[in-house]
Parts: sequence; C-alpha cells; structure tokens
Amino acid sequence: MDIPPPPGPQQPPPGGAPQQPSPGGAPQPGPYQPYETYPGAYTQPGGYPGGPAGHPYQAWPGGYQPYVQPPVNGLAIASLVLGILCFVPGLGLVLGAVGLSQISRRGERGRGMAVAGIVMSSLGLMVLALGLFGFLVGDDRDGGGSAGGGPGGEEVTFSLDVGECFDSQGRSLEGLAYDVDRVPCSGAHDGEVFANFTLPGGPWPGEKRLDATADDKCFALRRGYAMDSWALPADSDVYHFTPSRESWDYGDREITCLFGNSDATGRLTGPLRNDEGSLDADQTAYLKALRATEEALENPPAEEYVEDDLPGHRRWARAVASALGDQERALRDHRWPSRSAGAIAAELRAVKAARTQWAKAAGATDADTFYEAYGAADEAYADREQIPARKALGLTTTPPEREDGGEGDGGGSGGTGGSGSGSGGAGTAI
Repeated sequence: MDIPPPPGPQQPPPGGAPQQPSPGGAPQPGPYQPYETYPGAYTQPGGYPGGPAGHPYQAWPGGYQPYVQPPVNGLAIASLVLGILCFVPGLGLVLGAVGLSQISRRGERGRGMAVAGIVMSSLGLMVLALGLFGFLVGDDRDGGGSAGGGPGGEEVTFSLDVGECFDSQGRSLEGLAYDVDRVPCSGAHDGEVFANFTLPGGPWPGEKRLDATADDKCFALRRGYAMDSWALPADSDVYHFTPSRESWDYGDREITCLFGNSDATGRLTGPLRNDEGSLDADQTAYLKALRATEEALENPPAEEYVEDDLPGHRRWARAVASALGDQERALRDHRWPSRSAGAIAAELRAVKAARTQWAKAAGATDADTFYEAYGAADEAYADREQIPARKALGLTTTPPEREDGGEGDGGGSGGTGGSGSGSGGAGTAI
C-alpha cells in the first residue's frame, strides 16, 4: 500500500516536475489538500507514517474557523422592554419597526423581540386611546348640568370656591355654559360665589323643585357672606347653579350660590364680601342683631293686600314683632363703645316702639286696624333710625333702594333687606 508523501518541502513546487508513476504503474496522488481523506491512511500524532518523526500538521490558510453568532439588534430589545412596561407605547412601536428593518438588512438576531415589542406597544396604544376616549366621553356627559333657574338646563362641568369671582364665557349668567374664567374680585366680573351646599341623594327631584330649593337656601345663606345688606349694590342679585338631570345621574348634588348683576348680562364692579372675617366685633354684633328682623320682613304673605289674606298678614306681623324683640335684646346686651352708645340707645327706643305697633297689627280684627298699626310701625322704625348707629360704627350709611322705588324702613313692607333673589337666574354651570 502506497502512502502519499506529507505536505511540505517534499512536494514539488507549483509548475515543477510532473508526477512519477509508482512502481506498480499507478499514479501517485497529488499534493495534500485540506480535509481530504485517504482511504486506509493511518495518522500518527504529530506527523505522518513514513514521514519524518514528529513532523507537524501544516495549517492551511483559510481553513476552518469556529462559528460566531450575529449580535442581537438593540432596537428590538428596546422595543420589547417598552412594550412590556407600557412606557411610551408609540415609541416602542417605532423602535420595533426600525429594528426589524435593521435585522433584515444586517442579518442580526432579535426578530422575535421586535415583533413582540410591536404587538405589545400596539396593544398599549389601543388601551391608551380607549382610556382617553372614555375620559372625554365621561367628561362630556358629566357636563350635562343646569345652572339655577335657567329654562334650558345649564351644564355642570366645574366647581368654584366661596369667595371666587368669574366671568362666564357667554358673558351672561343665563343659558348653557361649560366653563368659566376665574378673575380677581377687585375688578369687573360676572359673578361672585358666596356659598356652596350639597343636596341629599335620591331620585331626580325635577327642575322646578330643585330651583325652588336653591332659591330658598341661597337667599338665606347670602347674609353669612354679605352681612351688611346696605353695602350690596342696588343692581346686585342672587343666582344659583344646580345639577341637571344628566349630571344628577352621575352623582352631582352640589348647588352653588352667587351674586350677579340683576341684569343677567351686566357685571359687578368690586368685591361684595363683608363677613365676620372682614368686620370688627361691634360691627358684627350690630349686623347680627338686625338679621332676624330683616329676614322676617322679607317673608310677607303671598297675597299683597291685607283684605285678601288677613290671617296670613297677622301671622307675618307676629313674626316681625318677635324678630324685633330679638333685635332689642341683642342691642341691649352688647357692650358698645362710647362713640356709638348714644346712637344705639336711640335706635333701641325706635325698635321698641315698632315692636309694639307690629304686635297690634298681629292682633288686628280687620284690615283697617292692621293698616293703622302697620303705618305706625313704619313711622317708628325706618331706615333713617339706623343711620346714626351705622355712622358711629363705621358701616355703610346709604340706605338701599327698595322695590317701591324709595327708601325702605325697618318696619314696613319694603323691609330692610338688600338684594333680591334671582327668580330666573341661571348661570354658568359648575
């Protein structure tokens, strides 16, 4: 058996002498080729049989190299991470798409990561879009509210705190509205909030009943914010914001009371707040003493003429007489400073005289007797009897205009109240 010669110097150089036939007549193999197998050849470590002992195996240029895997695409990894964590799903979707393009072009790994990142980022975008749509739809439905007294049902989409002033977007306190612009109370403004209260739960009470409740409650609450009715502008009025049928279904129960111009398109020109926080102790005591009488005078019978409802007018006279008694005690019990003590004493005498006449009216057996006592009460305690004490205490001394066009009185039908209640007042909704 012939053994081919090992590669090395023994091989003829390229272009050298032709191969010689073996003694047996068979041609010998050519130069050794890499990875070529010779049948029956026996390989010894370090060399070839028949060759020089320890002859090393010759390294062939460009021979076998170990297989190296291509790198994983970085954008595919980033897309997968953003898709899992839902961080900026739009960015995860873009990175996944770019990563797929790079993988196809460069032969990199990470196609599965990029696809998974694209899928999860797409789902994240869908969830985000659905959530945003639900928020917008819910906000729009929550906006279905009404402002108090309005005929069309105003929208309730925001809230205002007590003491805040605002301009309505339509520059009117009537009709539909979805938002307001908060402005300083020191300048011109459409409305000034003086109270908020919440209605109990239950079924929708109906617009008329809701407005009636708001009218009564807001009118009663206004004195806690504006204690001195004389300090309110003649053109100010009480308005309110109420829930609509739609916002009621979503749990809206808040009613907001506010001052506005008696002309719904008019404006207020300054702050109206004068409460215990802005008044001294003597001013507060004086105005509190007047409150019961003012409230009693503001609630006469529905029938204007005594002849039409003598019993109702007698009940009213009894309530006014009782309120004047409370006022008399409050004025007498407070310790007034020396500068106002004399004026308070004079007013006390007028209050007592008026109380006596109102008590007579409460016991009248006919309309003529009632009118006589009523007139005497009106003469005994009118607005003019308050001016000296107000001046001494530093309060407003200009009596408000009454509905009959003149100055009112402490004991007459005009009453001593300030602004009237907004009977049809609607407003920008809250």
